[in-house]
Amino acid sequence: MPRYSLSVNGLARPVDSPDPDQPLLYVLRNALGLHVAKFGCGLGQCGACTVLLDGRAVRSCQVPIGDVDGRAITTLEGLGTPEALHPLQAAFIAEQVPQCGYCTSGIIMTAAALLSEVARPTETEVRTALDGNLCRCGSHVRVVRAVLRAAETGAR
Repeated sequence: MPRYSLSVNGLARPVDSPDPDQPLLYVLRNALGLHVAKFGCGLGQCGACTVLLDGRAVRSCQVPIGDVDGRAITTLEGLGTPEALHPLQAAFIAEQVPQCGYCTSGIIMTAAALLSEVARPTETEVRTALDGNLCRCGSHVRVVRAVLRAAETGAR
């Protein structure tokens, strides 16, 4: 069985998978027990499964495990901790963004990728970056405020 060497949230995580086309999302959730990335649509259209791959936001339901060998993956579990929140996490709490919370990790990871490229994005840049992340609760106004708040604190 092929073994893949992943760096997940800064830790070396070897993973065995018989199928190089197995989605990264399934490996994260089932093999590694990281459940914050969610299965939404399975088509890469909703953003609930978004993680960072080498610092770029990707839909983990669409990325085959065979394509991530030796690469750095960051999930929301690796962005911050309950004791030391990432500025985006703190801003989402301060702005009372989460409602059902299903989309939240994908939105935060997409926003983290944006802030790593654009230190002080405009509201339009935030909206454009997040337009592929679906939220049925309708908290988009608070999401945008939270991302802009995190940018003000120098989040990267």
